[in-house]
Amino acid sequence: MAVQSVRLVTANMLLSVFFLSGAYAACDRVAHLSITTPQKMEALSGSCLHIPCTFTPDESSGTFDGTKPISGMWKKGNVAAGQVIFDSSRSDNIYPMNITGDLSQNNCTTLFSSLISNYTNTYFFRIENKPFLATADCDPLQIKVKDSPPSPTIEISGDVKENVSVTISCSAATPCPHDPPQLTWTLQQNPDNIIKENADRTFTTKIQKTFILSDQHDGLNITCSASYPVNEGTDHKTAEETKTLNVSYAPKNTSTSISPSSGWATDSRVNLSCSSTANPPVSSFTWFKKSNDGAVRVSEGRCYSFNVTGGGVYYCVATNGLGNQTSSDIQLTVEDPAKDFMVVSPADPVSVGSEVNLTCSFRGNPPVSFVWLMVSSDGSLQQIKGEHQSGPVDVEVIVKILGIIMLVSTMIIFECWFRSRHATKPVKDAVEADYVNSVVELKPS
Repeated sequence: MAVQSVRLVTANMLLSVFFLSGAYAACDRVAHLSITTPQKMEALSGSCLHIPCTFTPDESSGTFDGTKPISGMWKKGNVAAGQVIFDSSRSDNIYPMNITGDLSQNNCTTLFSSLISNYTNTYFFRIENKPFLATADCDPLQIKVKDSPPSPTIEISGDVKENVSVTISCSAATPCPHDPPQLTWTLQQNPDNIIKENADRTFTTKIQKTFILSDQHDGLNITCSASYPVNEGTDHKTAEETKTLNVSYAPKNTSTSISPSSGWATDSRVNLSCSSTANPPVSSFTWFKKSNDGAVRVSEGRCYSFNVTGGGVYYCVATNGLGNQTSSDIQLTVEDPAKDFMVVSPADPVSVGSEVNLTCSFRGNPPVSFVWLMVSSDGSLQQIKGEHQSGPVDVEVIVKILGIIMLVSTMIIFECWFRSRHATKPVKDAVEADYVNSVVELKPS
């Protein structure tokens, strides 16, 4: 059994050496004919293939004469025993080929039509120009016929970031320039298709668009479709490619929020948050508080939490590697309870029937409302009218109420009541601690 295995391996090695040595032997000697053409080409079944080709006879032989009849041939398979599938001097060829180049000018360009997948093979070109007969056995051409078209290619030239002009192109291989693919994409309608000849004399169909990028283009999907006509235009085969733009841009839409949204009092907890969109993402958030001496940096990070000690104006700055953006201001107004509450009344006794001025004042934010009440003899409260003046928010406010009364009894008791923003006049059974009041007693002289 071991002897048979050795013999089998030896036979395989000899067979491999035979084919390799035959191929090398064909190319080791001086070639009488060489061609310039792509080594490998792909085509679409139902379409055609344009084969760019030029040939060079061995000049040392001196037997090739372009003025004499020239036959160009294509063989498939192997060099020695390959089958001639096309001969330019015959009309009954096996394969639908046509040499479109001028053989007298050493141009062997060929059009291979009505392709089917069975045409996938290795091909060799041959020239017969008697007495010159030669095959380009060192320059095989590998042709692969596929049932599906190749996907187009989307390319972007330029730096992909905001405010930069870039050119975006979509290109598709065009093996059959006589029936090129039709390119369309999502960037624009009815783009101009341009067929371009490449350095190797193959062809490419291309569309392109130039524009200035913005942050709005980030994440944009670009889809390009290539529709290839087949079977003499009666049908089409389509392939497409999608590419997503990744546009770099500085922070945008930077904004702030505050929680709770209102009712800020001294020593209460406040949370400030900053948000922004950017690519690459924001690397730092910086919080500032405005002051008379300029902005003061108070914190770093997306969120800033602190106990309220006073009002102020805050903002945040979002930063990444491409720049920064400042948010709009956020106003923090602290609601301080009223203090330094004082009621001023005449120090001396007043005469019956005379006018009396009573003043009620406070300091606090926001301003409060005042109500003057008179205690009747039966203990009930009676509201009286007066003049009311108030100042703006966030400053010390002095509110005066002028009570003009006529003293008609031996003693009159007045009360000045107020509470902060949610104040209402006292009602029966109300909790006295919820209100601040001062009592004034007036005695007639």
